[in-house]
Formats: sequence, structure tokens, C-alpha cells
Amino acid sequence: MAKKKFIVVSNRLPVSVTRGKDGIIFSPSSGGLATAIARFYRDKPDSIWIGWPGICEEDTTAAERRMIVKKLKSYGCHPIFLTRHQVRQYYDGYCNDTIWPLFHYFQTYVKNEPGYWSVYKKVNQLFADKVVKFAAKDSTIWVHDYHLMLLPDKLRQKLPEVAIGFFLHVPFPSYEIFRLLPNRADILRGLLGADLIGFHVYDYARHFLSSLLRTMGLEAANGTLTFGKRLVRIDAFPIGIDYEKFASSKTDKKVAKELAAIEKYYKGKKVILSMDRLDYSKGILGRLRAFEQFLSKYPKYLQKVVLVMVAVPSRVEVPAYKNLKKEIERMISRINGKYSTVSWSPIAYQFKNLPFEQVAALLTRADVALLTPLRDGMNLVAKEYIATKQGQPGVLILSEMTGAIDEMPEAIRVNPNDISDIQRSIKAALEMPKNLQKQKINLMQKRLSHYTINRWAEDFTQQLQKFKNRQHGQIDKLLDKPREQRIIRSFKRASRRLILLDYDGTITNLASTHHPEKTKPSPQLLELLKKINNLENTTLGIVSGRPKKVLDSWFKDIPMALSAEHGIWVKTDNIWSRREVSLGKSREKVIRLLEQYADRTPGAVIEKKDFGVVWHYRNVPPELAQARNAGIEYELRDILRNSDFSIMRGSKTLEIKPTHINKGVVAEELIAMNNPDFILCIGDDNTDEDMFQAMPEKAFTIKVGLSETHARFQLIEVSEVLKLLEKLIK
Repeated sequence: MAKKKFIVVSNRLPVSVTRGKDGIIFSPSSGGLATAIARFYRDKPDSIWIGWPGICEEDTTAAERRMIVKKLKSYGCHPIFLTRHQVRQYYDGYCNDTIWPLFHYFQTYVKNEPGYWSVYKKVNQLFADKVVKFAAKDSTIWVHDYHLMLLPDKLRQKLPEVAIGFFLHVPFPSYEIFRLLPNRADILRGLLGADLIGFHVYDYARHFLSSLLRTMGLEAANGTLTFGKRLVRIDAFPIGIDYEKFASSKTDKKVAKELAAIEKYYKGKKVILSMDRLDYSKGILGRLRAFEQFLSKYPKYLQKVVLVMVAVPSRVEVPAYKNLKKEIERMISRINGKYSTVSWSPIAYQFKNLPFEQVAALLTRADVALLTPLRDGMNLVAKEYIATKQGQPGVLILSEMTGAIDEMPEAIRVNPNDISDIQRSIKAALEMPKNLQKQKINLMQKRLSHYTINRWAEDFTQQLQKFKNRQHGQIDKLLDKPREQRIIRSFKRASRRLILLDYDGTITNLASTHHPEKTKPSPQLLELLKKINNLENTTLGIVSGRPKKVLDSWFKDIPMALSAEHGIWVKTDNIWSRREVSLGKSREKVIRLLEQYADRTPGAVIEKKDFGVVWHYRNVPPELAQARNAGIEYELRDILRNSDFSIMRGSKTLEIKPTHINKGVVAEELIAMNNPDFILCIGDDNTDEDMFQAMPEKAFTIKVGLSETHARFQLIEVSEVLKLLEKLIK
């Protein structure tokens, strides 16, 4: 089977397969995703699209399925056939009864059925098995939307080297909503199989990062985090539209014909357009109530304005949607019954899929676009409306709960839950001066014409490749077998050796507490350090931020070099010496301040060292820690203004320590004392970067973790450090 360079994976293919009177019918899919990226995908050489064609396996014969596969292949598509049971449990069930309402903040509509989750996992595996058949090591795989959130990880397990991107086309909810999902950790792990995870707007990315932190303890720096042995990037990419298609639609003969008919029909009337998929997240009922209130409050607009409401059919067999349709139609009937005359009805309602020419004509003719979803990932209709207004006035009323609002600040912004706000906005839109309308339209058009659907797709795939290259850069620093052998050979040949090790996070795993009894070295670690220290011509040193008395109690039986409090205390030849530093009177002020914060911060701990003070927040809820740290740093700057002490950020700590004393100073002194021809220096956090920078060029420096570093090499975890040290003594 031919391997492909670029693979798009989504729930639905851009070509739908249905059964008609005369057999199998192939037609373009009406879904937003297919429309959005089909053109970009077609322009990609050596590309395929994998997805469900829309027809159930039981509704086709084996011969028909072979014919479907062959026909779809001519479109560059490869189908995954699903059974009726799988469609009910995976698509209708987990995707649309669980994820869709939850991610749109409709918690009361959420159904958590065990069968849903089981089939969702199986279908994601079916997709993974299909993709693996077509992917090569250098393939780029772009996975789309909430239907396939487990797929990135499943692909990563089978194809560890490929570039995988994931884009979510709906909102990602806040942690308080997301935590309601029983399988939340599995979903997050599934998504983290991707190299780049994209969202429409930064708010959704922020919610995702918060959920990672609160659920899995994963913390990102500037949108990048370490997961296992990889870096993962999270970013926002606001999806665009095929701007030119809508901007030039007026010149299309079919559109012009439809527009002429609409102009004639609504001659002399102001047209307000409402166009959505029929869904409870779209706020259609609230929109109707606002329009009714508008007609009641401003009777001068009777017979002068028409609300054209287009509701695109969606999941019409689902009870919630069926009931919504009935309620919408009852309300429209009541409003029309109340206000209609022989020659005018206030609402023109259409419940159907409209062809492009009719959509474009309505967008072009509409004086006002009224789009008020209760929650919407983006809302492309708003962008399409602006694109059609070439040289024309028009006013966009847009819900502040849409992703599009950030790109369209010139729109009249409304709270979709505030009926009076929407009603006032309708009046303001109808009365806005034409020159102001055009001015606002022009500003939005300038923005939207730049970041089109093609530009969005190119941007995402370029950023994916760029980040993949960055990953390779990180991998280039990983301590592989040849580099490890070089360190071991150099160690064996050396006549004077110096090994400097940080403690927490380097030779022992970080713990949830800094308490010495909970973090003391294991007997196995002590035995290993003792063996290293007993080697001839070898000096071993622990360079730590821990207090002197703690290091003394832990390593009293090993006569090695010790450095406490980042270099304030240094022990050589079994004698401790210290530098002349003191917080003086400021120390009590610092402790008093931290104690005040600790009293109202559950999980926070204050550690009082001989000369420094540490604020530990590992067990503080992340958002609370962020707020507390900002307050602490602000107040400490005033206390420390004229002192030689500063605030240092560590691993879940803020430490008040002498400004000019650090681990690098200690490292330089130990190098000068020992004059080694072999140096191995290993650490894991920011405080160890001072050591790495102080090392001579010949030194072997190793960072534990994948974050940016001055170290020459990197290891992923503590266990790898211990294995390396064990190899040195064999």
C-alpha cells in the first residue's frame, strides 16, 4: 500500500455516500470542516483524506463497498465503514450526547453512558488502524475535531516519529465544566499524542492548559509542555473562510439571479438575517424573543422590517432537537399570528439546507446579520456576511460567546442571554448611519481577507513542521548510546574526576513535600553515592538548595563535598564554611509576609533556612498559586529593595536568597580546588543553569528534562541519571 506524505483525518469525508432510488449516490459533504479545508487538501501533493462516508456498513453489500472504496479513491479519499451500532454509540452517543453538550456548556443535556465510551474507543482504534496503513515515517497527519480525541495517542504509539497535528473545531470548556467528564484524563492523554494542538481562540487553549495542569499536573511554559519524552505545543489558530468565494459571489450568475428575486420580494423592507444550524447552542429561541420584544417596543418598524430565519436541519431524530424545532416553529407562528398583515409577515422561516447561491444572495441582501449563539467555537456565517458586503453597508450583531468576536470588534457585541440587549442592538443596527456601517465593514474585511481558510491551514501545517523541527533539536541533545559511551570512556581515562549533582529532581524524584523525612535518599541511592565517592581520584559533590542540617543528616556517612542553600554553605574535607550574608531585619518581615499568605493559602508551606526563606506551593491549586505568587513577589520587591537578596523561582517554589551567590559560584570553586580533567555536572531546574554556564567547555553537562538549557546533553528522568552513574562504577 502506497505511503502518503499528508493525511487528513476527520469523522466525515468531504464526499458523502447515500443510497438513492437508483443505487449509491456520491455528493459533496455539507459539513463545515469538509468545506473549510477541502481546497487546501486538494492542493497538497501526495495527500489523502480518511473518514466515514456517511453510510452504515449494513446498508451496503460487499460488492457495493468495494465500488465505494474504488470511487472514493478517485477523490483522494479512503473510507472507514461503521456499523449502525457504532454510529449510534460513537457518533450519536459519545460525540453528540456527551462531548457536544458538555463542551458547549449545556451540562444538563450530557449523557454519560458506559457503552458510549467503549464504542468511542473502538472507533478511534479503527481510524488509527486505517491511518497506520497509509502513513510513512515522514508523513504529516492532521486529525480534526472532538470525534477523534483519542486518535493522536493511538497513532503516536504506532508511529512515534511522524508529525501529528490536532485541531478542535468546537470550544474547549473551562476546567470546572471539563472536570464533569468521567473520562477526562483519557481524553487529555489522547490529545497529547499530537505534536501541535490547535484551538480557534486563546481562551480555549487556556482552558485546555488549565485542565492539563489540574488533571495531570502538567505545566506549560509559553504554550509548550513536556509529556513523556516529547515536547507538545498548544496554540490558537482562528479559522478563516474562503474569502474570495464570498467576496466575488455577486458576480456569479446564479447568485445574481437569486439576489434579484430577493430584492424584488423584499423591496422597501429592511432584512435581518438569522442563519444557523438547528441546535440548542445557537440561541435561536432567545433571538426570536428579542425580535418580538423589538416589534412590541418600536411599532414604527412594523411592515418595514423582516427577520429571515434560516435553520439548517441537524439531528432531527434526536428528541432534544425535535422538541427545539417544534418550539421554534410554535414561537414563529405565534409572532407572525400576532403581527402579520395581508401583505407582510415579520418572520420568514426556512428549515432546510440552502445551496450556495441562495446563501450568498441572502448574505448580500441582508441589512443586518443577527447571530447570537449561546456558545460557538467560531461562527463562520459572521465572516461570510462581512465578506459579501463589497462596497455595501451592513451591520453585524454578534454574540460575545463566539470565537469570531475577537476578530470582529467592530460588530455590535451582545450577550445572548440578555434579551433586552439584543432588542436594543437590533434598533441600533437599523439606525446606524450608512457611512459608519461601511467604515466598520471595511475594517473587518481587511482583517478577514488576510487570514483566509487557506492561510489558516497553511499556518497550522507550517507551525506543525516548525515545531517538529524544534523537537528534533531537543532530541539532538538527548544522551544517546554513543554519547553515553564517550562519557564513560572519558571517566575511565581521567586522572582527576569531579562529579557535581543536584539532589531534588536529579538523583531523586520530586516529591509533593519538601519535608526531609519524606524526601531522604534511599539506601540504594546512598550505596551508589558511597561507591562513587570511594573511587580513586574522584571527587563527588552534592550541590543543592537544601539546608545545611538536612544535607548533613542525610550524608553524614559519606565524606563528599556538599553545598547547601545554593552555595551559602560549602563542606569540603568534612568542614563547613559559609559566606558572609544576612537578610538582617528584613528576614522577619519576609517571614511575616509569607506567613500571612500561608494562612489563607491551603497547601502552602514556608521553609526557613539559615539564610534564606522558601515559599513552597506544590500542593496549592494552580490558579490560586499564580495569584498568590504575584502578590508575594510584588510585596517582596519593596521589602528587598535595598538588600543583596532577590527572589528566585524554582520548581514550585519562590526562594528569597542572596543575589550574587549561586550554584555556579560553588562549581567554579570546586573546579579550582580539584583541577579535574573530567567533569560531570547534572541538574534539573533553573538553579542548575548557573552550574552549567560555569562549566569549562570540556565538561559533560546534563539537564534532566526537556526544557531549554545551557547543558550539552539531556536525560528524560531521574532513573536514567542513576543508570548512568551505575555504569561509571562498573
